[in-house]
Amino acid sequence: MAKTLVIVGAGPGLGMGVARAFGRQEFQVGLIARSEDRLAALVAELTGLGITAAAFPADIRDRDALADALARAGEALGPVDVLEYSPSPTGPITHAAQTTVTSAAAQFELHVLGAVAAVGQVLPQMRARGEGTLLLTTGVTSTIAAPFLANVGLAMAGLRNWAHALHAELGPQGIHVATVTIASGVIPGDEVADPDVIGARYYSLYQQPDRAEEVIGDLEAFRALVAQRVDGHG
Repeated sequence: MAKTLVIVGAGPGLGMGVARAFGRQEFQVGLIARSEDRLAALVAELTGLGITAAAFPADIRDRDALADALARAGEALGPVDVLEYSPSPTGPITHAAQTTVTSAAAQFELHVLGAVAAVGQVLPQMRARGEGTLLLTTGVTSTIAAPFLANVGLAMAGLRNWAHALHAELGPQGIHVATVTIASGVIPGDEVADPDVIGARYYSLYQQPDRAEEVIGDLEAFRALVAQRVDGHG
């Protein structure tokens, strides 16, 4: 029986790289994002590659809509074997000293509470089966503090921390939880950051249930960038 991958926050870059990587391994793919038209185009692309795919439009910030989309994906494609969570950052990005409750809450709602809602929808069935994989995507600011990306980093660090806690708690129950830290842009044709290269890294991580994290890109290069911008007050 074919396994099912559901991508929450699916887009034409990272999301499709992951979708193609798993689809080539005979996974069925469910795509969740807000734009119905964009999802239709992505499904058509995957179908053209011989991958079984379906779209389930929902606004990730609408918890009921997200839960309903995940439920419909499970009904249409079968139980979710792998959940991948990677919405694109939206909303104002603030410097550390300019971060407000509103700007912090907006990023936390999208990256952390959205992930909590998505995991909460699929986790009961995974625990009942004694297997499943949760791949939660974060940005480089989950690991390296950047004053010019402060409210995003606040949320990303929280998501990474929670992912590692889930890994420790759920691993003995047969459920693999890992975070993928993206320390790079998604750049077609790049030997590290091409969407298909990144997608293959996600699939490799899925195959290694003892691993809690994959880092894509150069953390030290970003650390140097932060130091340069701080020194230059950029």
